[in-house]
Amino acid sequence: MLNQRDIKQLEEKGITKEAFLRQIDHFKNGFPPLQLSRPATAGDGIRCLEPEGIKELAALYDDTSHQYRVVKFVPASGAATRMFKDVFAWRDLLIAGVEVDGLLGSNPEAALFFEHMRSFAFWDDLLLAMDKDDLDAEHLLENRNYLPLLDYLLFDAGLDYASLPKALIAFHVYDRSVRTAMEEHLVEGAHYAADPSGKVRLHFTLSPEHIQGFREKLRAVQKDYESAFRVSFDIVYSVQKPSTDTIAVGSDNLPFREKDGQLLFRPGGHGSLIENLNDLDDDIVFMKNIDNVVPDRLKETTVLYKKAIGGMLINLLEERNMWLHRIDKGPLGKDAYLQALDFASNALNIDRGIFPADPGEGSQILHAKLNRPLRVCGMVKNQGEPGGGPFWVKDPRNGSTSLQIVEMSQIDMDKADQAALVKQATHFNPVDLVCSFRDYHGNAFDLKKFVDPETGFISKKSKNGEELKALERPGLWNGAMADWNTVFVEVPLITFNPVKTINDLLRPEHQ
Repeated sequence: MLNQRDIKQLEEKGITKEAFLRQIDHFKNGFPPLQLSRPATAGDGIRCLEPEGIKELAALYDDTSHQYRVVKFVPASGAATRMFKDVFAWRDLLIAGVEVDGLLGSNPEAALFFEHMRSFAFWDDLLLAMDKDDLDAEHLLENRNYLPLLDYLLFDAGLDYASLPKALIAFHVYDRSVRTAMEEHLVEGAHYAADPSGKVRLHFTLSPEHIQGFREKLRAVQKDYESAFRVSFDIVYSVQKPSTDTIAVGSDNLPFREKDGQLLFRPGGHGSLIENLNDLDDDIVFMKNIDNVVPDRLKETTVLYKKAIGGMLINLLEERNMWLHRIDKGPLGKDAYLQALDFASNALNIDRGIFPADPGEGSQILHAKLNRPLRVCGMVKNQGEPGGGPFWVKDPRNGSTSLQIVEMSQIDMDKADQAALVKQATHFNPVDLVCSFRDYHGNAFDLKKFVDPETGFISKKSKNGEELKALERPGLWNGAMADWNTVFVEVPLITFNPVKTINDLLRPEHQ
């Protein structure tokens, strides 16, 4: 299957032959579906906080977070191509000769887009870009000459939005400025991630082709935001490591080869970012997707809940560390052991059934279970958004259950009992996490040891007109964090405002 040229290619990417063969095996055998035990619901896996409790946790975070090195981690590697998928489709129809009335009549989203085009944050930039070429965007819009508008929006003669990352797309309009998604994350970070000296640490993951544009935008705006919020930003970025790329195969599950005979590798999906997280040297890590931001008028609730889940994380870390230090001194006594089990099961959702009655034997198992990476994840009530959700998942090895964020592709929906559990789900994963990667001695965990390698995704793609299959690594907040201690907390829906399509920016939350 592999020749000497292939082996050299693997070596250059930092991929071992064993890892390559495991990937081929996944294509042949697939990934086993997860076994859902029940959905996580309010009071059964999802904590619901009272208003006073939220304020107390936020105050705790304000009072104690200075003791920790805090960073805001923002996955921002993807291009905005999918955000403009509909726009490309409308452009194709216009090029094909479809009349404007026909386009708008059969595409309500197109009608909404063009009717409210002036309401998008990019409108003034589009006016300027077209004016440089003596084109009047207002006149074109009034006369429903839409094709030039779309060309200047999407391609490099104008704004080139089709090739930009979401981080650099204009999201919101203010009285005297327009903010990109990246800028909104700067502002949000200034509200809850500043250390006592006013330094705000942010880490963005980017694709290599977007780094230059990101740097240029940052240079243009950073000092203004530092002055406005009286902070200094320590901003770094990273890219997915080539060693996390995965092999592509054909329909025969044999390696797909380029025309020159080279093996075709593809990025391993956002689960590959566990390697980027593993390189961080921080104590508390807030994590949130690049497109989930709101204007200033709606930030208050987001900031409050960010601080609240941060305060909860700190509380849990302190009690976890206390028990671990006590176990280090010797097995817990009976009463202390029962108290520690209450903390493990009630606070950290560790299945109590895995612990023996004997405190001597149980203390060592408890030590291993407590001394793991910890995450507190916000969950919103399900409003029909596509994507993953919180479930209790059964471990096929011993029957124990653990809290997991599960994608629908990980569930065997052909099984009636599993499909029924999905219908019973009440909450959705908005990717709103705060994490700790350090053990009770302050040493960093090796996060790669806590990944479930038997999870992942296989999707169908194409290359040069040929069909192929691609492999994505365990999702960052799915399989890549499968063996973490996990706590779910209900957060308000207003904290979840993703921009998946261009028209999402017309929602009231983004206007």
